Amino acid sequence: MKLIGRQALARLCGVVLIAAVLMPMQGCAVVAVADAAVTVVATGVKVGAKVVGAAVDLAIPDKDDEKKDAKESKDAKKD
Repeated sequence: MKLIGRQALARLCGVVLIAAVLMPMQGCAVVAVADAAVTVVATGVKVGAKVVGAAVDLAIPDKDDEKKDAKESKDAKKD
């Protein structure tokens, strides 16, 4: 008595082979999605930090700017 025919065995081996190839790729897909999510969050934080930094620069005058303005007005008086 034959338990399984040649064609059925070949088909079964093909399915097992395809499953063996596709299973590790699911892990790659998860890593790719997680990487994309981290990239989006990191970009959001970076942009947010730049916006906050620009707002702080507008709100708080720098000492360097005051020194530069004083030097320019001093140089202008010399001319």
